[in-house]
Amino acid sequence: MFWTSLNQIFIFSFFTFTFSVSFHTILLYLAIFFGKIIEVSMMALRIVFISKGEKKIGSLVAFFEVSIWLIIAANVLDNLLDEPIKAVVYAFGFIAGNYVGSLLEQWLSIGTAQIQIIVREDNGMPVRQALYDAGFACTTVQGEGHEFKRNVIYTIVARKSIQKVINATKSVTENAVITVHETKPYHGGYGLTRTRLRK
Repeated sequence: MFWTSLNQIFIFSFFTFTFSVSFHTILLYLAIFFGKIIEVSMMALRIVFISKGEKKIGSLVAFFEVSIWLIIAANVLDNLLDEPIKAVVYAFGFIAGNYVGSLLEQWLSIGTAQIQIIVREDNGMPVRQALYDAGFACTTVQGEGHEFKRNVIYTIVARKSIQKVINATKSVTENAVITVHETKPYHGGYGLTRTRLRK
């Protein structure tokens, strides 16, 4: 009876200890995975902010990014030879972080874009008016096509407004040739919130 009770206590203690270790290990893996997603997403945003001239915001993001990286790296490297699964979790977190970071950057749509719209001359004025009515300024250049005269319309807008420009153009004509180029305004421009002037 004594040995039976002792054996039951031992088995209970063993499984309790095993569950406790496994639970904490799972929590560690989850922390590494999601922490890496956050860190890599912040890295993607930092690059975008700096490339768009937002150096202060980019530097602030970099501080939190490297802080998270240090914590994650320390936990991954600790006893790594005995727990190589941590390296695998770290790698999957890196992959997921790149994907999430690209989605986040697309959702934020930081920066500006130059849109070029090529239409037949008779559609030039209606397209310009549609853009004006939607709150966008534009510049028109006369051009020559293979068969018809063309209007080349340029406008610089926030990236979030690209689809609005496309919709306004398509409300007039479906035959417009539209191209979008990322740009960085230097000085002036209607509706651009930042003005950078060489001093």
